[in-house]
Amino acid sequence: MAAKIRVLLADDHPSVLGGLEYALQAQRSIQVVARAGSATDLWECLADQPCDVIVSDYSMPSCESGDGMAMFERLRRLYPELGIVVLTMMDNALVVRSLLNLGIHCILSKSDALDHLLPAVHGALAHMPYYSPAVARLLGPDGAAQQAAGRDLTAREAEVVRLFVAGLTVNDIAAKLKRSKQTISSQKASAMRKLGAERDADLLLLFKP
Repeated sequence: MAAKIRVLLADDHPSVLGGLEYALQAQRSIQVVARAGSATDLWECLADQPCDVIVSDYSMPSCESGDGMAMFERLRRLYPELGIVVLTMMDNALVVRSLLNLGIHCILSKSDALDHLLPAVHGALAHMPYYSPAVARLLGPDGAAQQAAGRDLTAREAEVVRLFVAGLTVNDIAAKLKRSKQTISSQKASAMRKLGAERDADLLLLFKP
C-alpha cells in the first residue's frame, strides 16, 4: 500500500481549518498530520511534525517573522522539497505573480469550492501547477498572471504594496518586516514607478481587493 500524503493545514480561522480537514479526511491517500492556527503555530508544527504538503492561508498573523510573501519565501528557503498549496481571498494578479516567482504553482481562491483542494494537494506533491477557477482567470495561456504592470516587481516590493494596500503605513510595514523606514519607502517608490502609479491612491485603485 502506498504511503499516505502527510498534510499540514494552516489558517487562522477555526471554521476554515475544520472545513479543510473535513474535505481531506475521507481521502485514503491523505493524512492530516497537524493543524496550525497562526504563523507561529505553523513553524512549530513544521519543526515537530514531518509532512509532504502544506495547505496554508496567504495571510497568517501572529508571527514576528511575518506572513504573506515573507512567510512563503522562508518556507521555500527552509523546506525546498515541501509541496505548498496557497489559499487566498485576494484574487489579485500581483499576489499570484509573486507566488509564481517563488515557484509556488498551486493556488486556490477561498471563493472557489473545496472540490479543488484534493487535486491541488496532489499537484503540490508532484510539483505540478493547479489553480482554482478564480485564480485561473488571472492567468493567461502561458500561466503568467495577466497584469503587465506588476510583472517586474520583486517579491519584497510586492509584499510592501500588499501591506500598504491592506492599510499599513510605511512605519507599520517597516516594523512588521523588521526593516528600516528608508528601505520600505525605497521599495514602495520603486514598485510605484514600475506600476506607473504616481500617487498612493493609484495603488489602492490598482490592487484594492
